[in-house]
Amino acid sequence: MNKKRVAILTSHLIPYQTSLFKELAQNSGIEPMIYFCWDFSAGKESFDPEFGKKIKWDVPMLDGYKYKFLKNFSLNPSSNFGGQINFGIIKEIINGKFDAILIFGWNSFTNWLVFLTAFLIKIPVLLKGENPLNQELLKQRWKIKIKKIILGILFKFISGFLYIGEENKKFYQYYGVPEKKLFFVPYAVDNERYLKASSELKDKKYELRRELGIKKNDVVILFVGKLIEKKRPMDLLKAFSILKTFNVHLLYVGDGILRQELEKYAKEYNLKNVYFVGFKNQTELPLYYTMADIFVLPSGAGETWGLVVNEAMCFELPIIVSYIVGCGADLAKSGENGFIFPVGDVNKLVEYLTDIIKSFEKRKEFSKKSFEIIKEYSYENDIRGILKALKLI
Repeated sequence: MNKKRVAILTSHLIPYQTSLFKELAQNSGIEPMIYFCWDFSAGKESFDPEFGKKIKWDVPMLDGYKYKFLKNFSLNPSSNFGGQINFGIIKEIINGKFDAILIFGWNSFTNWLVFLTAFLIKIPVLLKGENPLNQELLKQRWKIKIKKIILGILFKFISGFLYIGEENKKFYQYYGVPEKKLFFVPYAVDNERYLKASSELKDKKYELRRELGIKKNDVVILFVGKLIEKKRPMDLLKAFSILKTFNVHLLYVGDGILRQELEKYAKEYNLKNVYFVGFKNQTELPLYYTMADIFVLPSGAGETWGLVVNEAMCFELPIIVSYIVGCGADLAKSGENGFIFPVGDVNKLVEYLTDIIKSFEKRKEFSKKSFEIIKEYSYENDIRGILKALKLI
């Protein structure tokens, strides 16, 4: 079988994407060529303003697939529209003899260069974005009206839309995309790696806890992510302060501008059993998922999915997310593997935390259901969706 040659344009090295690229190159009927617009985190320490520190990913991200870093002419490289200006992509597309082009979103100058080039030389374009409808409808009406005009024109020329979940599908439908152009390519993490780590570490759960002074039968609530406004980490800390339960612990894994404020709050209210362990890299995260009993992501607008929820579910954790978190409609089944609460409603968050904390049996049931759900959000199903799109376009 002849493999389909597909150009894939993305902003920079992102662990969740690069694992998928490797899987595409090695285990599908696709021959991908990856184009990176920006060399952020490419084998070096790079400053992440949201983490507030330099980071360097500790997993290999350029192995197993063909790639090229395009020359970026932007004076201020970033993920913003003007942060990626890569004129070289035009020549790559024209000379590449590609069967299709996969583009992640429409929020950079280079993305639009590729749209125009592909449309002119009649190469089919697949579009993969993250936008959830529930967050789109929070925007001002005049912005939506303008967007309907711009995206309405763009979307007519797109051959296929790879939607990551239910709210993302509704977003495309809201902007006029017909059902026949929609293909389910679930937002996934490297399930194989996380499930393997979960299996290997399961018997070390209480040993890992002892390092933080946490007892075997205590309950650990976990937050993983940047400590920034979008993630609303203070909502969780306020909920924890209301719990007033001596055998419950709250573990923050991550760093960011709000860390000092969170630590100050915990100190002022004399909150015990709260831990701030800072940024942890990809190979370290499994240790903290293993320690936990409940995972919470209380984010507000801007959390278009929340892949840490996928990771947590690979470790069989019950989950609680705000209704605005993009993955909620797909991964959080209220009363089955966790709960969805109104964003910012600390009292409702307390109610749901209490419900899970007080029942060991419920935690077991929720854990089992999380594990069942997350198996469907895999790279295998991503590949299946992309191949279906390529076949039908």
